[in-house]
Amino acid sequence: MLIIEGMFPFVFPSAWRDTFRKIAERPPHQIRVGGLIVMLLGLVLLFIAT
Repeated sequence: MLIIEGMFPFVFPSAWRDTFRKIAERPPHQIRVGGLIVMLLGLVLLFIAT
C-alpha cells in the first residue's frame, strides 16, 4: 500500500500537490464521505484478494 501511495508524489509531485490542495479546501463533510468511500473500496479489494 505504501508503495502505491508513494508513487504519485514521486512521479507527479506538482499534480499531487495541486490535488491535495483542492481536497483540503473541501468542506469536512465531503472529506469524511470521501474517506468512507476509500475505506469501503479497500475492504472490497481486501475481500477480493483473499
